[in-house]
Amino acid sequence: MSEKMFTIVVDTLGSDKGPEMVLTGASKALKECHNLKYCFTGDEAFISAKLKELDVDMSRVKIINAPDCITNYDHPVIALKQKTNSSLVKALEEVRDNDEVVGFLNAGSTGALLVGSMMYLHKTDLARPALAAILPAEKGGFVCVVDTGANIDCTSDMLVQFAHLGSELMHDMYKIENPRVGLLSNGAEESKGNALVKETHQLLKVDKDLNFVGNMEGSNSLSGECDVLVCDGFAGNQVLKVSEGIARRLITDIVKIGKKTGNKQYLELAGQLAAEYDFNSLGGALVLGVSKLVIKAHGACNENTIVNTTKMLLNLAENKTIFGVENKKD
Repeated sequence: MSEKMFTIVVDTLGSDKGPEMVLTGASKALKECHNLKYCFTGDEAFISAKLKELDVDMSRVKIINAPDCITNYDHPVIALKQKTNSSLVKALEEVRDNDEVVGFLNAGSTGALLVGSMMYLHKTDLARPALAAILPAEKGGFVCVVDTGANIDCTSDMLVQFAHLGSELMHDMYKIENPRVGLLSNGAEESKGNALVKETHQLLKVDKDLNFVGNMEGSNSLSGECDVLVCDGFAGNQVLKVSEGIARRLITDIVKIGKKTGNKQYLELAGQLAAEYDFNSLGGALVLGVSKLVIKAHGACNENTIVNTTKMLLNLAENKTIFGVENKKD
């Protein structure tokens, strides 16, 4: 019996390091994952030449010519409507229209990807898609932070929806039977928080389909006391970026001490921490609440990110996981 193959669409344009890095990473993933096929969108001539240089099995590759690129400087809505021959638009069309495609990987404009996902892949019974980041927890395991930037201004109903999407993700991805849901606030007490947090707290408390464990202060947000941390996109993005910044600062300081003292143990420790907290090893952020699997990789990602996000998509596809969608067919 032949192995079931999974097709992933990759937008080769828009990343900080360009299409060469994306294709090099994809070629490594093809060699490591024998059940993988790719559909690349971008400059067809460049993609074809680079893949031949990398000695890629072209029977496992499809290329859609889309030379235009939507950048971070473009207005997402206007660009998606005007740049119809862009790599992002062509990728979204392929993801939407091709039943063999299980997921989409993009390292370009976050705003354009989110708006495009709403336009092409949005489930009408959900208020809005959300962006979820999986971060390492202090007590081991991981915490799903949702939302991390897709929705800056939220209602309490949206935050409850994010809690459900995040719980489903952690159940399906990490087999957590009853994921604990925490609500980001400025205090653990029920009385703490702004109007949105207080209103959301009351809704989460009475939702019998959720394992709500209460408010989480910023200092405990990644402690492991909850599996899902719910917040609006503005606050969630700060959790994500501040965590990255603090980790980078601490690792840099440890390296400085190691070099100053000549103690190699400091350098070894810094290497271990860098491997654990490096965004390239963690993969990318998941767009929840759309009809296909979508991962947004960091714009400054490298070849390892492409490999790791591809493996993440394959793992989710193999488990027939599409968050917020009734699409678990045999």
